[in-house]
Amino acid sequence: MAELPDDPNSAPLPPRRRHGRGEIGERAHATADELKAQLEATRAQLEATNERIEAKAGRNLLAATGIGLVLGALLLLSLMVVKELFLVFAGALVAFTSFELASALRFAGRNVPRLPTVVVAVATVPAAFYWGADGKWFVFLGGVAIVVLWRLAEALIPSRRTSAKDLLKDIGASTLVQVYIPFLAGFAVLLTAQDGGEWWTLAFIIAVVAADVGAYASGLTFGRHKMAPNISPAKTWEGFAGAVVATQIAGILLMVLMLGKPWWLGVIFGLALVFTATIGDLVESLIKRDLGIKDISTWLPGHGGFLDRLDSMLPSAAAAYVLFYLFA
Repeated sequence: MAELPDDPNSAPLPPRRRHGRGEIGERAHATADELKAQLEATRAQLEATNERIEAKAGRNLLAATGIGLVLGALLLLSLMVVKELFLVFAGALVAFTSFELASALRFAGRNVPRLPTVVVAVATVPAAFYWGADGKWFVFLGGVAIVVLWRLAEALIPSRRTSAKDLLKDIGASTLVQVYIPFLAGFAVLLTAQDGGEWWTLAFIIAVVAADVGAYASGLTFGRHKMAPNISPAKTWEGFAGAVVATQIAGILLMVLMLGKPWWLGVIFGLALVFTATIGDLVESLIKRDLGIKDISTWLPGHGGFLDRLDSMLPSAAAAYVLFYLFA
């Protein structure tokens, strides 16, 4: 077929613009690269901030917050649904914490028999719940006797013999585990077993958490003057002041809104618990310093071990039980 001649008066057609997949893909790729770069910059900034906080406060804040939320949710579930669930929760904590401390003492050279230590420690929990204070004392004293006799029996084995001095140290360390963990934790179980006691247990735990958060935030922001540098270098008087303020606020609100008690009891409640929480923290720091370790264990990211989180709770449980007995 013959081609038609070009029309000299016609204008040339403009080049056809292409909006195909290539251009759209390039734009989407560029947008994805920008978003990825922004996310990387944000992550780097968060990591740098967390590293600065960890360097000053000695813990991974993000990991600590996550673990704390999980433990708090389990605690609420055990207290609010069925009281007996608290036995499972408390028994697990006592088992892990007793094993931790016994292992740390063994690492430092003290031969603490772990199997009987954990078994008799856990036995204190149901004894306190079902048999009250008498059952708690009976199982505690019996547990100490069992652990001591176990260690003495081990010393009769020729390959396990040691000097009388070291044997006494082993017995003392074994007794320390029973006093420090199941005996003090038993007060929380005794408190929960009372009519309405679960609310007091929840209240004292919230107050101790408030003390910890208040001390952490205030010490991180304003901390200058060391409270006990030879025991806990990170603890400051400014942090303690923050803990006092936080526990006063928490104590008053808890007493008035949750427990239906007068506000002035909240003041006493807050002061008692900030004192016991601080003493508990310092005692555990003293133990770790004596053992030459930073954390009792590394089981909880950002927290160290279970005892590193329960050190303030244990003596505070005893204080809360006394206050319940006096004012409930």
